[in-house]
Amino acid sequence: MTDRLARLARSWDEAAEGYETYFVPRFAPWVRAAVDELHDVPDGPILVPCCGTFPELALLAPRFPGRRIVGIDLSAGMVRLARFRAAGNPLVEVVQGDAMTLDPAWSAAAVVSVFGLQQLPDPVTAIRSWYEVLGPAGRLCVVYWPVNTEDTGPFAVLDKVIDAGRDSSWEDGLIPALDGALIERDVHLPFPMTHPGAAAYFDAANHAGPLRALALARGDDYIAELRAKFLAEAPAGEWTHHPRARLISVRKRLSREAVARPTS
Repeated sequence: MTDRLARLARSWDEAAEGYETYFVPRFAPWVRAAVDELHDVPDGPILVPCCGTFPELALLAPRFPGRRIVGIDLSAGMVRLARFRAAGNPLVEVVQGDAMTLDPAWSAAAVVSVFGLQQLPDPVTAIRSWYEVLGPAGRLCVVYWPVNTEDTGPFAVLDKVIDAGRDSSWEDGLIPALDGALIERDVHLPFPMTHPGAAAYFDAANHAGPLRALALARGDDYIAELRAKFLAEAPAGEWTHHPRARLISVRKRLSREAVARPTS
């Protein structure tokens, strides 16, 4: 495991409990939107790479009774909570491992992933791997945070004070990486999200979200300075915003053999 992946795994180990409490309820509309894309899927397992604490499971299990559902995540802390959520369902498995490349032998009916893609070292390779693991007529739905999620709001303010000059070029490679797929939807979905205040959001992002990896890399002094800059830019009181996540939904084409197969 590279140092970057090890730090990423550790950051989400530390964040897991708080992520489940703070962010999972706020991200629920995007999780539902992703799962709603999985209609008319063929037989086979359903895979959830970067499953985190596995909030998708509450929607997938009743929609696909009798199906094998597999969550995959690098973080031991996330896997522990995901296994707790899956307890008692013998058809559900949670695997700790690198979700960036999946074994095509799965021949999955569907792959769904929410808010994991943008964290990976190589999102373009990941989305191609997730597509290639599908069997004929299988569906892939990915929801991720693009570099530009909003013009105002806590995400935008945090980007401003970090001022890291984030590279968005990888986003242009996602659709080309799905060469051969039937692109059914490629949209930006805004939903409202409310935070008790700027400090509550920053502290959640730091202790229970994506800032944890940055904190591990840069240290407490850097985060304290960043927090002060963020609060100086932020409004007072409860904060509601409408961040835009990108949803990409595709179907794998039938092979020529499948198309030619008789129906009776």
